[in-house]
Amino acid sequence: MALIDNGIYVTGRRSASPRSLDATYELLNEQRGMAWIGLYRTEPSEIRSVAQEFDLHPLAVEDALKGHQRAKLERYGDTLFVVLRPARYLDEEERVEFGEVHLFVGPGFVVTVRHAEKPDLGQVRRRLEARPDILALGPDAVLHAVLDQVVDGYGPVVAGLENDIDEIEDELFGDAADVSRRIYELLRQVIAFQRATTPLRAMLHGLLQGADKYGLDEELRNGFRDVLDHTLRIAERVDSFRHLLRNALTVHATLMTQQQNEEMRRLSEASLAQNEESRRMSETALAQNEEIKRISSWAAILFAPTLIGTVYGMNFDDMPELHWQFGYPVAIGAMLVLSGTLYAIFRARRWL
Repeated sequence: MALIDNGIYVTGRRSASPRSLDATYELLNEQRGMAWIGLYRTEPSEIRSVAQEFDLHPLAVEDALKGHQRAKLERYGDTLFVVLRPARYLDEEERVEFGEVHLFVGPGFVVTVRHAEKPDLGQVRRRLEARPDILALGPDAVLHAVLDQVVDGYGPVVAGLENDIDEIEDELFGDAADVSRRIYELLRQVIAFQRATTPLRAMLHGLLQGADKYGLDEELRNGFRDVLDHTLRIAERVDSFRHLLRNALTVHATLMTQQQNEEMRRLSEASLAQNEESRRMSETALAQNEEIKRISSWAAILFAPTLIGTVYGMNFDDMPELHWQFGYPVAIGAMLVLSGTLYAIFRARRWL
C-alpha cells in the first residue's frame, strides 16, 4: 500500500495512527496537532487528496507525481516543497544507487513521498518519537531529521567511491585492460552524486537565511548548521573525486600514448633493421652480379680465340687455309681483334 505510516502528534507525542487519509484529516482538525503522512510510490489520487486538504501548490504536486526531479527546495507561501536524492553504495556491484524523496512541509503537517525503497524513513520517525521534546518543535524538526538522515547516508557512499578511486590508482600503472572504462563509469557516478549533493548547500543556506522570518527554533538552526557543515565537507570530497578521476583519465591517456609511441618505435627499429638487412643483401647481390659480369666477360673474351683455334685445330684435309701462307698470322690477328673488340665492349659497359 502507498500509505506506509501515518501519525497524529500532539506536543511531540503520537496520539493517533489513522489507517486512512480521511481519518487523518478528521483527527488533525479535532486534536490540532501535527500530521506526519508517509507515502511510498503513491497513487495520483492520494497525492491529490493530500494536495486538496493542505492546499498544496499545483506545480509542486505535479513534480511529486512525475518524480525524477533534481534536488531542490521551493517555497509556496507557508509550505515548503523539498526534493532530496538519497544515495547508497552497493559493495557487491561497486556502484551508487540513488533514491528520491519528496517532502511537503507546512503548518501542522509533513507529507513524505518516497519513490524508492531507500532510505528507510521509519528510522527517522522512530528516532524522533523517542525525542518528544524535539518532535514538539513541529514540521521543521521532521525536515531537519530527514535531511540529517539523507546527508549521513552519503558518508558510506563517499567511503565506497574513495576505495574505488584508490583501486583505480593502483591499476593505472598496471596492465589492467579495462581501467579506462572503469574510470569513465566511476566518473559518471561521481558526477551523478555531485548533482545530488551540490544543491543541498543552497537549500540549507536558504533555510537558515529565512530562520528569523519563519520563526525557526534556535536548536533547529544549530541542527541545520550542522547538516550544512557535513554537506560542505561531502561536497568538497566529491569535488576532489571528480578532479582525481579527470587527472586519472589524463594520466591514462598519456600512458597509452607513451605505450603506443614505444610500440611504434620498436616497429620502426625493426623496420629499419629489416631495411638494413635488405640493403646488405642487395649490396651482396650487386657485388655478386659484378663478379659474375667480370667472370662472364673474361670467359667471352677467352672463348673467342678458343673458338678460332678450335676450328683450325680440326683434322680435315680440305681446309683451304691450312696451306695458306698468311693463314697463321690472320688467325692470330682475328683472335686479337675479336678479343680486343669484346674487351672494349665490356669495358664500355663497365663490366670490366
